[in-house]
Amino acid sequence: MSVPIGIVGFGEIARREHVTAIAATDGLCLTAVADPADCRAPVPVCTSLKKMLADYPEIQAVALCMPPSVRASAAREAILAGRHVLLEKPPCATLAEAQALAELAGAAGVSLMTAWHSQEGAAVGPARDWLRGKTVRSVRVIWKEDVRVWHPGQTWIWREGGFGVFDPGINALSILTTILPGALDVQESALHVPVNCATPIAASLSLEGEQGLSISVEFDFLQTGPQSWDIHIETDQGRALLSGGGNSLTVEGRTLELPPQAEYSALYGRFAKLIRERKSDVDLEPLRLAEQALTKGRIRLVEPFEEQA
Repeated sequence: MSVPIGIVGFGEIARREHVTAIAATDGLCLTAVADPADCRAPVPVCTSLKKMLADYPEIQAVALCMPPSVRASAAREAILAGRHVLLEKPPCATLAEAQALAELAGAAGVSLMTAWHSQEGAAVGPARDWLRGKTVRSVRVIWKEDVRVWHPGQTWIWREGGFGVFDPGINALSILTTILPGALDVQESALHVPVNCATPIAASLSLEGEQGLSISVEFDFLQTGPQSWDIHIETDQGRALLSGGGNSLTVEGRTLELPPQAEYSALYGRFAKLIRERKSDVDLEPLRLAEQALTKGRIRLVEPFEEQA
C-alpha cells in the first residue's frame, strides 16, 4: 500500500524533480501540494501546510521544499501532527534548528530525512570507492554557476537565512563529507556580499581534513557560459576529477562509464524505506560546514546584485 505524501513549497525544483521522483517510487503517492502562491500541480493545491493536513488527513508524510528560513517551523508542525518529514537542502537555516528537529522526530516516533541530492550523484559512490586505501594529498572545489539562470526571481536566497551562493555550494560540501574520511572543518572563509543583500554572492573557503588535508573551495554565483561543479582530487596513487555536480568521474584522464543520473529517485526510494522501518536519516555535516563558513567569514562588500544583468 502506498504512503500518501504532500509537497510543501511548489517551486521549480519541486515541480521538476520531486513530482517525477515520487511518481517513480514504489510505496509513495503524491496526494496534495501546499503553497501560498497560485500554482498549477497534478494534484489538489492548498494554501498552507495546516490546511493540507486538515483537508487530506490521509497524508502520512510531507516533503518540505520551501526556503530554508521557514523550513524548521513547518517541519515542527508536521512532526507534531505525526507526519514523516523529508527536508530539502539546506535542511534548516541553522544547525541548532535541525538538531532540535531530529530530537523532536525521535520523540514523536516519525521518520526525518535530510535530502542531500548531490550525495546521490552517479559518480559519488564510485569516487568514494576509488579513494579507499589512498592518501588524499589535496582537494580543490570549483562550484560556480549563473544565479540568473538557476535561481531567477528567487529573492529569498538573498535574505537572512537564504544562504546565497551556499545554497548550491552546500551541494559540494555534502559530496566532500561523503567521499572523504574523517571530519572536516573550515579554517578560513572570505565572503563577498552585495551591498543590497544579506547573503554572499561568492565565497572562498579553506578547509582542513584528516591528517592535515588541505581543501580549497571557490563558490561563485556570477559564472556565465559553461557552468562549473567540479572537485579535483590528488592522491598518492593518481588524480581524479568529480564533475557535473557529482555525476561524472574521470580518473587519470579516463572518464568512467556510470549509470544515468537519478538523484531524487534515489532519495525518495530511501525515504520510503525509512518510513516503512520507522527510522530517520539525519546528516547535518554539510550544514555544520556551511554555518562555520558563514559565521567565521571575513565579509567584503561588493557591488549590488540586480536580477537583470
